[in-house]
Amino acid sequence: MAEFQSQQYKRGAKDCAKRKGHGFSTKCASLVKQERARLYILRRCATMLLCWYIQGDD
Repeated sequence: MAEFQSQQYKRGAKDCAKRKGHGFSTKCASLVKQERARLYILRRCATMLLCWYIQGDD
């Protein structure tokens, strides 16, 4: 039984090592996506405030 668990642990460690490479790229892609969303929101807010400011000059 202990031998079977040892084999599962080793196989799990290999799977984890394989996922580690993908984990970095996935995490990096996720961070880039999140940052793009933040910039999009910031850009929309800045545009809206600028439009309000320009309309207020009339």
